Amino acid sequence: MVQMGGGPEAPLRGDRQKRELLLCVQPLPESSIGNMINEIKGEFPNLDVHYFQQPNFAFKEGDLSIPEGFIKRATYIATLNWLPPAPTSSPNLKFIQFSSAGVNHIAKHPIYTDSKIPLLSANGVHGPQIAEWVVMMDLIHHHKYVELYEQQKKREWVQRTGMGVKDRVGRRVGILGYGSIGRQVARVAQAMGSEVLAYTASPRPTPESRRDEGFIVPGTGDPEGEFPIAWYSGLDKESLHTFLRQKIDLLVLAVPLTSGETWWDQASRTKATTHFLSTAEFELLHAANPSGTYVANIARGQVIDKAALINALESKQISGAALDVTDPEPLPSDDPLWEAPNCLITPHVSGSTDVYGERAFQVLRENLRRERDGKHLVNMVDREKGY
Repeated sequence: MVQMGGGPEAPLRGDRQKRELLLCVQPLPESSIGNMINEIKGEFPNLDVHYFQQPNFAFKEGDLSIPEGFIKRATYIATLNWLPPAPTSSPNLKFIQFSSAGVNHIAKHPIYTDSKIPLLSANGVHGPQIAEWVVMMDLIHHHKYVELYEQQKKREWVQRTGMGVKDRVGRRVGILGYGSIGRQVARVAQAMGSEVLAYTASPRPTPESRRDEGFIVPGTGDPEGEFPIAWYSGLDKESLHTFLRQKIDLLVLAVPLTSGETWWDQASRTKATTHFLSTAEFELLHAANPSGTYVANIARGQVIDKAALINALESKQISGAALDVTDPEPLPSDDPLWEAPNCLITPHVSGSTDVYGERAFQVLRENLRRERDGKHLVNMVDREKGY
């Protein structure tokens, strides 16, 4: 166990009994978030802050021991994946702020299933870096950089390798899941001269409905929903297929991995976005764009049917794929996906940035302000939807 910033717990006396406690359990060192923590302490003088660093990102029971007194006294928890054992363990909790965009990793925990404690995501902090990853991968593919780099290693000068480049002007970028990440992809894509098509689960017919009400990194995203030239929506396969018929050049998967009747497959009540891009969808993409759609997945590996993806790559139904997520993770060394043609794979790192912790704690600070002022909390997780 690594304990930082807290010191030994002391008995509460006098006015200290009225003080609130922010319990932080994070894989990052406190020093990387120190400025934000100091700002929070300055703005909330009645708030005690205790910080515990996890030994690694993949938290497991037994990796970290937090004194029961801290858990019982906590008013707020800022965490990636650690949680108290049960809702009754922290009877004073007002909310739990996660530093991840999704919360599917704790969907079976009793705090998720058996309590009404507000759960808040860090949705909004990933837009800039993940959008850069998407655009980088798209450019690497269409500017033939992999082939050119291999040529460089061989000290070969062959210009024809880099001919026939497809620039991004006039291309269509289809974004499945127009949240904070998709909106920043749209901003960058439009700046490069591309057209943007947005797809959401529910209709967004009015300017008000197209606004982003979540956390936004200043100067990024599409706060008013102004970039798409067209919006598509629906909870059924027919609506999805209508979207995929729009001759999409770059398809960005940014939907949450959910369970229940969230997107489609309402009858089976299975994970609603699992394998929602499969054989039929790849066939539609090819029929609408024979030159080949490029697919970028920054959602979860399970949203793509891996066998169907490999077949689509081998049969050239799509021009290529960029995957920052796979099914499973880590991807086994003998998995056939490694050898699939025109497939670029990174080990779930597109959300990484040296200011990640700072941005996540900006969301926390905003929610502390809103809770203090009696306002609606930002990035509230809908337990039924799963996001």
